[in-house]
Amino acid sequence: MDLLEVVWNFEPRVVPTWKLPAWYGIMWALGFIVGYQILKKMYASEKMPEELLDKSFIYVLLGGIIGARLGHIIFYDLSDYLANPIAIFKIWEGGLASHGGALGIIIASLLLARKYTEINFVWLLDRFVVPTALAAFLIRIGNLFNHEIVGKVTGNDTGFKFLRHDIPEQFAMNQTNASYPGEAYDKIASDPNFAYLLNQVPNRHPAQLYEGLCYLVIFGVLMWLYWRTNAFKIRGFLLGVFFILLFGARFFIEFIKENQTEVFTERGVDGLMQNTEGLNMGQYLSIPLVCIGLFLVFRKFKEFKVGKAH
Repeated sequence: MDLLEVVWNFEPRVVPTWKLPAWYGIMWALGFIVGYQILKKMYASEKMPEELLDKSFIYVLLGGIIGARLGHIIFYDLSDYLANPIAIFKIWEGGLASHGGALGIIIASLLLARKYTEINFVWLLDRFVVPTALAAFLIRIGNLFNHEIVGKVTGNDTGFKFLRHDIPEQFAMNQTNASYPGEAYDKIASDPNFAYLLNQVPNRHPAQLYEGLCYLVIFGVLMWLYWRTNAFKIRGFLLGVFFILLFGARFFIEFIKENQTEVFTERGVDGLMQNTEGLNMGQYLSIPLVCIGLFLVFRKFKEFKVGKAH
């Protein structure tokens, strides 16, 4: 096996034989918990009331989750959810769109600003985007744990073998006579008797990891801008940087993400080298957000100064 080839067999469930809890959901929750602490420190530095902090957390939590869920349903999988409406509520199974989450947080900020008329909703967004970038990193790591949003096939001996993405659970259990999915995938990953199955799983780009690391860097940039420059005083500046960097990264990483549904059969993996031409939905949705970000940053770029401003 090549040193740059990773057999990704991470167990997405905290307890392998239970459906819940899942590590994906825990990463979502961790993003909000850590984000709350970051926002608390930011509000304290600007002497904002604690009541506003608590309200901000509730509004962002609901706006982000509801927006992300509705965004996924409307933009990516509407027909399937209309055919099976009960699946709309199964958030633990994945299906949350970052573009929808961004729109949900914007709407939540508008509603919160109406309640606190002395606070402008753009002021709120400038603060919300800082912890949101870190939450986005944690969520993408959750996607990695969940074996979803995988990258396209690398075409060589490097990359991640996403066993639980390319081999359906029931097929894996039937082939290995396992009693539960985790046991089946463990056998495929390590038992020489099932090497023929492992060899049929393609190497893919770990797109979730690429994207997550980009978001972590963006979080670092936003933290530096907030604490070490006057960017937090320029209305819309931090929001603009967030839109440019995060959705700019998203636009380019989409080129190596898998858009189609792969089918694993007894003969192997079919249709893996077929690439969808043109831009996808995620890229089309990213373009206007990047443009808005450029407008917000460059309209008052002359006011930007480096140096501790708090």
